[in-house]
Formats: sequence, structure tokens, C-alpha cells
Amino acid sequence: MNYREESLKKHAEWQGKIEVVSRVEVDSREKLSLAYTPGVAEPCLAIEKDPEKSFTLTRRWNTVPVITDGTAVLGLGDIGPEAGMPVMEGKCALFKAFGGVDAVPLCIRSKDTEEIIRTIKLLEGSFGGINLEDISAPRCFEIERRLKEELDIPVFHDDQHGTAIVTAAALWNALELTGKKAEDLSVVINGAGAAGIAIARFLLNTGVKEIVLCDSKGIICEGDPRLNSEKQDLAKITNRRRITGGLADAMKGADVFIGVSVANCVTKEMVASMKKDPIVFTCANPTPEISREDALAAGAAIVGTGSSEKPNQINNVLVFPGLFRGALDVRASDINFEMMYAASRAIAACVGKKELNPDYILPYAYELRAHEAVAAAVAQAARETGVAKI
Repeated sequence: MNYREESLKKHAEWQGKIEVVSRVEVDSREKLSLAYTPGVAEPCLAIEKDPEKSFTLTRRWNTVPVITDGTAVLGLGDIGPEAGMPVMEGKCALFKAFGGVDAVPLCIRSKDTEEIIRTIKLLEGSFGGINLEDISAPRCFEIERRLKEELDIPVFHDDQHGTAIVTAAALWNALELTGKKAEDLSVVINGAGAAGIAIARFLLNTGVKEIVLCDSKGIICEGDPRLNSEKQDLAKITNRRRITGGLADAMKGADVFIGVSVANCVTKEMVASMKKDPIVFTCANPTPEISREDALAAGAAIVGTGSSEKPNQINNVLVFPGLFRGALDVRASDINFEMMYAASRAIAACVGKKELNPDYILPYAYELRAHEAVAAAVAQAARETGVAKI
């Protein structure tokens, strides 16, 4: 099937992937009077006295916006907020299907960091949490940081942390198969945008000690004046050997390659230059950094991709529905590192040791048990870290 052509046809048929469905009947005078005026005045007055009751008297507790400015949509780049709507609608459909979360797409026509932050802050009272999506780096870091500081509901940038969580889960299980240890790994990450930087930080916080990050100009090294503030901060805690050069130089002798970058930037020779039984995650979409077949032929022990057509799809959809389900269920005020780590370990644990193999290191995105496990783990971590309100 040509998925692109068929998808365009289907979108024309669907005319939208989500809709609003009423939870109450209004087919009689009594029912209408309860759901709307005059009866609705009473919950309004109750919320006026105590705004927290908006979580129990309205659907706010279960509603999340999927917010973008259209500047980093899929692998398409800055295509604008309207053009990003099909992706945001799709994400909303996944939220509902896998987490039971009511999500609405909000595409903001602005690239101004302060304007975006102010817009989201003004909307806070309508939602139980905020999901940021497809906002380009480095603005996305500041937007998320500020919102986490200034809002009292959880804020999550999926391109950063969703990618990091599922990548780490794939890595834990790949290590089980190869016998490698996190603290001994040499990891190369190609792509220093939102996903690459978040993956690096997450892995460093979970025991990986040696990471080399590359961008389009080559290896990121401390002291390089061309780096933006986020890359400068990361350069202080990565590439401790101070190696320089390009991606090929970084990959020599590495245990793990993680690609969140561009198509066909890795060769068979580069994979062959890695340590024995290398782990290769090529997540560029729709065309990976190197094909699965070429990576295996070059000696890769385990290959993960971003494609649903190949084994070991490393996909954020394993993360965000369950993560928000768990956070919303306990009315969390934040999504912290402990909750994200719990989500990552829960995903990895969904593949039992008896079924774990080089072609199955992650559960499939449509397996509801995985989303339920993530939700339970996240809710428990929220309680243990004191951010749960119920």
C-alpha cells in the first residue's frame, strides 16, 4: 500500500479524525434543565467559590490540548499551524484510543515564545494537563520550562520526553539481550534538536556515562562558539573525551547509535566501525539514517526504527496516552523525572524475558496492556514524589 496516497484519500473521506460527542442526553425538558439552564447555574456558582471543583464538576479533569505552532511537524519542518492539524488530530485520536483521554488540537499562529506561553497560560483553566507538540528547538525548551514553572497542571513536550522515554525503554531491553551495561556504554546520538537533547539528558540521568552528540555540523564539543545555549549546556556534560570531527568519527568504537536526524546519513562502514554487537536505533521518518537491512548486514545486533512496517518500532505512542492517563487520574501538578523513568521501565517490562528477542524489544503500540502499565506506574510515581493531589 502507498500509505501517503491512501492517507490523503482517507483524510478527504473522514474530514477530521475526532469529534465532540455529548455525554448527556438533552431530549426532554427535565434533562435540558439539568444539563443547561437553569440547573447549570449551581455548579457554576460552586466552581466560583472553589475553582478546584472544575476538576470534579466538568470534564476538565480528563481533557488535554495537543498544542503546536507548526514549526517542527513530523519530518516536514516549519509547515505552519494549519498544516500541522492532521498530525494533532491524529494524536488526539491516539490519546482517546489508548488512554481514554479527551484531547483537542490547538494550532497557534505565532512563533513568538512569549505570545505562545501567554496563550497557553490563559487557557489553563480549561484543561487537566498540557501536551506540547512539534515546536522547533530551541524555543521549545524555554516554552516548556516556563510553563512548568508557571502552571499548576502537568506540562509535557512529547517530542522531547516521549521520545526519550521510549528510546530508553528500547535500550534497557537491548542491553538485556547483548549483555552490555548502561554504565559501560559509549552512546552516539545524531540529531541535536528537541529529541536528541532530551534523550541525552534522560540517559545521563539513568546511568549512562559516555554520550557523544552530533548535529549537522559534526560532533558537539564544549567551547564551540557556534552552539546555542541548550547545546552549550549539554556540551558540558557530554563528550568528555573531547573528540572532534563528524558522525563517522563519533561512531568508531561506540556501543550504541541513536538517530533522530535525517535520512541516509549512516553507512554500513560506520556501523561496522562500532564495537561488537552494536545497538542501532534509526528513528528518522519516513526514511531512516540507515536501512534495517544494511545495519544488520554491517554487524548490528539489534536494530530499532521509527517505522511501523519494521520490527522494534520506537514510537512515542507507547508513552503519552498512558503517561497522561496516570497523571490525570491522580490530578498531578507536574510530570517529573521519576514519573517519566517509571513510564520507561514499565514499557520495557511489558516484554517478558521469555519473549524478548532481537526483533521484539518493545511492546506494540496497539497493546492496551502497555498503556495500562504506564498509567499505573506513572500514577504511583506521582504519589511517591508528592505531586499527586488525589
